[in-house]
Amino acid sequence: MKKPPVIWLNAIVLLALPAFSIILIPAYAFVNGYDAFEWSMFFLFLVLTGLGITAGYHRLWSHRSYEAHPVVRVFLAFLGACGLQNSILIWSSDHRRHHKYVDDNEKDPYSAKKGFWYSHMGWILRDYHPGEKDFSNVKDLQRDPVVMWQHRNYLMLALLGNSVLLIFIGWLHGDLWGVFLLAGLFRIILNHHFTFFINSLAHIIGKQSYSEKNSSRDNMVLAFLTYGEGYHNYHHCFQCDYRNGIKWFHFDPTKWFIRGLSYVGLTSKLRKTPKIRIEKARLRMQYLRTVQRLEQGLAPANLKLSLEDSYVQFQEALVAFSKFKKEWVQLKKAEFQEKWEKTQLKMQYLELKAELRIQKQKWRMLYSMLSRSKEFG
Repeated sequence: MKKPPVIWLNAIVLLALPAFSIILIPAYAFVNGYDAFEWSMFFLFLVLTGLGITAGYHRLWSHRSYEAHPVVRVFLAFLGACGLQNSILIWSSDHRRHHKYVDDNEKDPYSAKKGFWYSHMGWILRDYHPGEKDFSNVKDLQRDPVVMWQHRNYLMLALLGNSVLLIFIGWLHGDLWGVFLLAGLFRIILNHHFTFFINSLAHIIGKQSYSEKNSSRDNMVLAFLTYGEGYHNYHHCFQCDYRNGIKWFHFDPTKWFIRGLSYVGLTSKLRKTPKIRIEKARLRMQYLRTVQRLEQGLAPANLKLSLEDSYVQFQEALVAFSKFKKEWVQLKKAEFQEKWEKTQLKMQYLELKAELRIQKQKWRMLYSMLSRSKEFG
């Protein structure tokens, strides 16, 4: 079968530049060295352009998980262009198609089912989908003036951020090449592969804590390299959540950036998945994994029944509590206060909350016991 034609510009950027960098960056370090200012510029540009992709291209425009002030939108559009990962419009169109057809080798533009190399960067190097770009899935973005401004001026913005700005900073510092090699070349290469890791490794290595319906994985190590994007199974399950890491200890600087800007009014309408939905998804996966372990270990029937009963009871408690909370939200504030004082609503809330806590504890104890069991592992 004949391979699709190589996209030579992409091949030069993704293959030739790293090949030259392997020689140039260490050689310059040996001859001249890099000082603290040059390293600080490297880290600053690395993080800022990385956030341009994660907070901008991904969570703002691809998934519309929050809204941002026009100044923030322009800033993120510029930083994203500096990341050299194509325009917002093209990037978001590909990404939405990936989510809609994940793991479909024909329709997913970077399907992990085609192997590590293809999903990592192979899909960019050859023209696998010739013809005019289909933007039917990003009509909302075509109405966004910032997106279309960046799309029309992408090359100019990329050159401005990656050459003119860096050359100017290097000239002010007195070492043009040191700044350009670290904050320009080295930074671009790293951020490219940090993004590519999500398309490849985050579909190969890690845990499926929320869904087994696609190949996405949660990988805490990748979160440190990708500004919090490593919790990928969660993201595929709840793609419109502005967070990827939902626990307090999860490393998700993109989430912190978005939330931090909300405190000063620069971002708003941050979308969060209800805790009940998250808990139900996690519970379902724990149940499926445990049942599989028990079946492989030929567990006694009474143990399977105990697990199923606990699962059903926990689910019922979640549903009851969720239903109550929905009714609670629907009540007007004045009506709610009156009912709270004059009816059994408060008692009902406390009873449901206590029942949910009991069922959660029972489930965790049983799940923990079975997970540690050697007899049925």
